[in-house]
Amino acid sequence: MADKPGDVGLFRNRAARTPNIAELTDLANEFGLHCEDGELEYYKEHIDETLAASYQIVNDLVAPTLPVKYPRAPGFRPEPEDNVCNAWYWRCDIEGAKDGILKGKTLAIKDNVCVAGVPMMNGSKIMEGYVPDIDATVVTRILDAGGRILGKTNCEHLCFSGSSYTNDTGATLNPFDKARSAGGSSAGSAVAVANGEVDMAIGGDQGGSIRIPASWCGIVGLKPTWGLVPYTGAVPIETTCDHLGPMTRTVRDCAVLLEAIAGFDDGQDPRQPRGLKVPKYTSLLDVKLDGWKIGLLTEGFTDCDADVQSVVRAAAEQLNKAGATVEETSIPLHKHGIAIWSPICTEGAYQCMVRGAGLGYHNKGYYSESMMKKLSQGYKSEPKQLSEIMKLVILFGKYMEKAYGNQFYGRAHNLNMKLTKAYDEALKKYDVIIMPTLPYKAPLLPTKDSTIKERFKNALGMIKNTAPFDSTGHPALTINAGKSEGLPIGMMIIGNQFEDAKVIQVAYAFEQLQGK
Repeated sequence: MADKPGDVGLFRNRAARTPNIAELTDLANEFGLHCEDGELEYYKEHIDETLAASYQIVNDLVAPTLPVKYPRAPGFRPEPEDNVCNAWYWRCDIEGAKDGILKGKTLAIKDNVCVAGVPMMNGSKIMEGYVPDIDATVVTRILDAGGRILGKTNCEHLCFSGSSYTNDTGATLNPFDKARSAGGSSAGSAVAVANGEVDMAIGGDQGGSIRIPASWCGIVGLKPTWGLVPYTGAVPIETTCDHLGPMTRTVRDCAVLLEAIAGFDDGQDPRQPRGLKVPKYTSLLDVKLDGWKIGLLTEGFTDCDADVQSVVRAAAEQLNKAGATVEETSIPLHKHGIAIWSPICTEGAYQCMVRGAGLGYHNKGYYSESMMKKLSQGYKSEPKQLSEIMKLVILFGKYMEKAYGNQFYGRAHNLNMKLTKAYDEALKKYDVIIMPTLPYKAPLLPTKDSTIKERFKNALGMIKNTAPFDSTGHPALTINAGKSEGLPIGMMIIGNQFEDAKVIQVAYAFEQLQGK
């Protein structure tokens, strides 16, 4: 081992242990490798030299980390009687800068996003006890903009559910009917905003996890263009589908928060193109829609409940009053969007979350080492604590890897390019496309008598319209279109990639027509 400055030859533990011959023999047999006499001994020697040199140096060098710029106390876990609808995992109070566009705004952070010094569970016992040592980039940007963070909101177990019952602290309840789902996985963020406990919140979205709870809780939720908002410092599910975005009561607040958190993150997030430009969304809100064309996607209405279809159509037609032309359009491939997304997110999640210890491989950028260590330990030591859905992801992902390699994952990504182009072609004709966010209103939460089949439908049965835009990366915003039987129904507005401003402008125009 090479001496370091100040090293006087004293004994010190190695960063990584060299495998013995028996371990290398087992690994060779596992992969069906044929090794001649003496080969394994040489491999052992080579591995030992590499571990003693390169890996020891990597271990000893001080790696860069994300800044923690604002003082805070660790906060507290709220008592049930102080936790309306079980929206909160942890309460804290972190004051940001003395001025900025978020000054006077209170915010909640989804509990898959790191806030230094504040416990983080990500909905799962396998992460319980973890305290991040970094602030995610969106957290730093919120505080730099003068925002005040009041806590971490409950999310689904490792964020893999579109309902709100898999969190290991218990279900998050819909504020309109506490027997019903609040939607997931950003359930707590939606509920805290809907209940007026904060002005705005951060959510995450891989299959609809911002838009689902926003729709069922009657608020605004934006899944931005993939890469517009840095994901640095949040727990990934699948790098090609990961998004963070705003959840707010008004479109103006959505624009304000997006303006604060969007933009290039100095190369720390591989999702982001260099030269990324971020407009001042708040200055672009109030535009006339004269001459705009809006397409109602026929396939997006298919298989939606009748009341959902009628409420969303009526809401979209109101945009005629703002000067837009609203008409039917068709993108036949949309009906296969969920099928294309499925191998990407299921197999990708297994590789990234489980095999890759939460952050995976093959990406340049910042890796949260403490998060990776906690997740790796959790998957190994606490597998019995995983939710039913995560057990399925692991079994399904491992089987597909063993039986077929990554051929379906690769085929799905190739088809995703075709799906992306299909939306892009439609968006050459239309400024935005509109459809129902979800096919039905918030369902009743599972009970102790529910079957596993019923629980899975409750968790994953609503994503046919939301998931495709996670894999293609188009911006998609949900806004409350109205109610049926007292329950909110969301209208989803989709635009060209990096034309998030147009999506927000249409939503703002609709909001103004409602007199808000």
